[in-house]
Amino acid sequence: MKEDFLKYQAQTTPHPLGLQISHAKGSYIYDQEGMAHLDFVAGVSACSLGHCHPKVVEAVRTQSEKYMHVMVYGEYVQQPAVDYTKLLASHLPKNLETTYLVNSGTEAIEGAIKLARRFTGRTQIISAHKAYHGNTMGSLSLMGYEERKSAFRPLIPDISFIQFNEPKDLGKITEKTAAVVLETIQGGAGFIMPQNDYLYKVRKRCNEVGALLILDEIQPGFGRTGKLFSFEHFNCVPDILVIGKGMAAGLPVGAFVSSKKIMDSLQESPKLGHITTFGGNPVIAAASLATLKEITESQLIEQTLQKEKLFRSRLVHPLINEIRGKGLMLALVLKNKEIANYLVLTAAKQRLILFWLLFEPKAVRISPPLTISEEEIVEGCDQIISILDAFKPTAVN
Repeated sequence: MKEDFLKYQAQTTPHPLGLQISHAKGSYIYDQEGMAHLDFVAGVSACSLGHCHPKVVEAVRTQSEKYMHVMVYGEYVQQPAVDYTKLLASHLPKNLETTYLVNSGTEAIEGAIKLARRFTGRTQIISAHKAYHGNTMGSLSLMGYEERKSAFRPLIPDISFIQFNEPKDLGKITEKTAAVVLETIQGGAGFIMPQNDYLYKVRKRCNEVGALLILDEIQPGFGRTGKLFSFEHFNCVPDILVIGKGMAAGLPVGAFVSSKKIMDSLQESPKLGHITTFGGNPVIAAASLATLKEITESQLIEQTLQKEKLFRSRLVHPLINEIRGKGLMLALVLKNKEIANYLVLTAAKQRLILFWLLFEPKAVRISPPLTISEEEIVEGCDQIISILDAFKPTAVN
């Protein structure tokens, strides 16, 4: 199977981890030999309820037996999408009432950019240095890392950049700005938190000049930080909210959410201002609905902050400089990138799943399912400490 994987599937790196999957359940992924691998990554924050959560599986099964794809997005009234968007609106501020369902986070970013330009009549989009919003051409244009963009230029025009957490840069947001696009917590950069009311200050500046604020909650959303959405921690409500990843507990989905007034601008001049074939797919919407119900009707969100405390108390080691992030969106920042690589690769051999961050080579991602137990946290943390205890510089290679 691995030989066929390497031959017939396009690869993203020269050396994929190559774990051959048999099945997955709860906090564990099982390989072809039946060995359990404790999952501290959750499909890069996507498997919010762990693997094959019974309520999500049942929702998928039930809906798939009724109907699957029947029409392109927005034409037919389909119960799962209606129920989901209505429930989502009930958990959001009043100005975030209307949801456009798409297939991924990066597609949601594309839709949000288009919506902001269409509604404001302006063209300038401002992003942050060290930002990551996806890899399609519009999302890539917002990325704050030139070395990752240069091979694909020319990108979309009229994109400017500010430094995250730098109030002095807010003057760059002007009457020419259609929107400011920020990750509520910068992910690829190393789980950088907003400081000193930064998001509130951005919100205020956008209000002053008539620009829209787009917050990317693709990674921290759906309970991962101890609130349903992390903007709730920071006294800042966006004009457009972008979501994805943990939204359907492991199925491909994304959405952008705004007021009906703003969203209606995609209906005319031109009609079909944004279209998608599979957005709002009833099976995916049913999974999203089951996921949102489980997250909001259980104690998972509250437990997330307690689990964060447990991680922080157990992950104390001379080779760990700091732990960034919030809730179950955590980054171990090691002394150097060699230690980070050693930790991820050695853990993989010992059947503990860790992963890197895109742009911070010293950091190791910890973003387990929200459903992970305290016993599983202790088990994995003890394993991390044991691996770091055994580190020797000569062992890196």
